[in-house]
Amino acid sequence: MTTGFPLPMAAIAALALLSAVAPLATDMYLPAFPVMAEQLGASAAGIQVTLTAFLAGLAGGQLLIGPLSDRFGRRKPLLAGTALAIVSGLFCAFAADVGHLVVWRFLQGLGGAAGVVLARAVIADRARSAIEAARLFQVMMIIGGLAPVLAPSVGAGVVALAGWRAVFVVLAVLSTVSLVGVLRCIDESLPAERRARGGVPALLRTMGQVLANRSYLGYVLMSGFIFMVLFGYISASPFVFQSILGLSPAAYSLAFGANAIGIAVVSAISARWLGRVPPQRLVAIGIGTCLLASLLVLLCVLTGAGPALMLPCVFLAICPVGMTLGNASALAISQAPGATGSASALLGAMQFLLGAVASPLVGLGGKDTAVPMALTMAVSSMLAVLCFALLAHRGSRRAEVAAAA
Repeated sequence: MTTGFPLPMAAIAALALLSAVAPLATDMYLPAFPVMAEQLGASAAGIQVTLTAFLAGLAGGQLLIGPLSDRFGRRKPLLAGTALAIVSGLFCAFAADVGHLVVWRFLQGLGGAAGVVLARAVIADRARSAIEAARLFQVMMIIGGLAPVLAPSVGAGVVALAGWRAVFVVLAVLSTVSLVGVLRCIDESLPAERRARGGVPALLRTMGQVLANRSYLGYVLMSGFIFMVLFGYISASPFVFQSILGLSPAAYSLAFGANAIGIAVVSAISARWLGRVPPQRLVAIGIGTCLLASLLVLLCVLTGAGPALMLPCVFLAICPVGMTLGNASALAISQAPGATGSASALLGAMQFLLGAVASPLVGLGGKDTAVPMALTMAVSSMLAVLCFALLAHRGSRRAEVAAAA
């Protein structure tokens, strides 16, 4: 199928699936934690370590694979990482104890990092402008950006039907499908003449230069704080919506699904607006809406408002994620045209690092209060606005002035 993009739709779908597998692998097995602890003879803390190990592999893998892809190209690291994710996922499914599961989860994260970081890099390589890259990222958000929101519900269904081990089999199958998609649809996007030269010291210097870009750093931090809003909501919503707001499991699923659809719809709207509205303005609209709605969520919690007020405010806080992350990713990576892999790696690592921080924060007050969730969303969105205003936007203005001088 042909599109107006520099990539066919099949390739875009393959890249979206690649970037979606890691968020799915993060959250799909969360509903099975109690059963896993019982069957593996482990403590709750021990099972939690398997998630920490995966996130460590995911963050570290991006920081490793991104710069290496600038040196050796995108396709080979992508194939190798996806193959590692498949094999380690199958070993997770057959792990006999929590110790082995921790090891295989780390390797699963390490391999899955290739899809996350290199999907963005391939798009940046092929896009002919920052606006085109932003439009591609928005299309990917429609296809693959729903993964972290839908993962717990999908995982609960898989666990109920076939047990927790089936979750890892499903993840291995999805990784296999994405591997086939890479083989069939995605060619090498970084020709030899555009690759970085030198060894490890040169790669480290490149990453330092990327981080020294004020505008790039602003977009990276802003994206990370928006991830905190999203992951804080995902982690706390089962308790907040059901235990505090009194929703039934069916009503909770509907509310959760409505927010997921909202993200996709806003992503589609943003993709259509690009070209008429600058991506910087779309980011500003997105994070501004997120901040205002998050403050309303906090006000609802502090005043004891019911679901009729609370749920629309949460919806308005979560939907702008669809407008913000794709555009911010394109704007960040466009600041480092000669080091796309490194720029994508640092961006992804920061997103998942701050997203992982949100999960324990929203649980600090226990399951009978929504204050930690509301505070996490409000403070994170406020920090996102500050990073955009003081670093990303101001850094871009300074660069424009310097270029004109």
